[in-house]
Amino acid sequence: MWVRAYSNVGAKMMAVTSESLKNMYKKPLDCSSSMTHTRKHPFLHRAMLALVLPLTLGMSAAHSAQRSGEAIVKEACATCHTRGEKGAPVIGNKAAWEKRRAQGLSSLSQHALDGIRNMPSHGGSLGLSSADLERAITYMVNQSGGNWVEPVNKEAPASARSGEQVVKAKCVECHLTGKDGAPKIGDRDAWVARVRKGLDAVVTSGIHGRGSMPARGGLADLSDAEMRAAVIYMFNESTGPAKK
Repeated sequence: MWVRAYSNVGAKMMAVTSESLKNMYKKPLDCSSSMTHTRKHPFLHRAMLALVLPLTLGMSAAHSAQRSGEAIVKEACATCHTRGEKGAPVIGNKAAWEKRRAQGLSSLSQHALDGIRNMPSHGGSLGLSSADLERAITYMVNQSGGNWVEPVNKEAPASARSGEQVVKAKCVECHLTGKDGAPKIGDRDAWVARVRKGLDAVVTSGIHGRGSMPARGGLADLSDAEMRAAVIYMFNESTGPAKK
């Protein structure tokens, strides 16, 4: 089922990105054999996964902002945390969670974002934001003897902004001219070099801040999903065919 979803959504995504990526490989991409092609080109494989996974998992920012900790756990965390797979602390095991409660929510959520031991970053669900993870962790802690208040981001916008909206509202202040070393929108080489390291790495830098760029680009209410959308927008604007 995953392969079918990957192929169907991947083909649609390729319609947007193939023009910008095919120049890197000197020939057009064959959407009908995208799985084989991406194995030969790790950069393309990572880029497609980063773009396609949030769609195939159905984790839009709008849904993400409304889901409870319980809903997130059932969707993304229960596979390991209900059975203790790969050393994950079992929900309900008070002794196991007591040690983790002592670390505090900030520490636990950072571990979930970065990945720790056998758990991949974002718990293996790239569509989960830091706020999602905090709610999920709080739910598991409370089901295991804790009494934490589930965090709510009251300042978050009612609906997710598109990548274009975010970029035009804030990012252009530096990325339009290349101020303070920001990769300039339209500078293909600069953006390809950054995304070659992995889209997640670029998004994480934007979330936490890097160099002269403040955390979340200076927009405190910017969600992880909106940051990702903004990065993808600037990448596409910089690597796509020239506009007439």
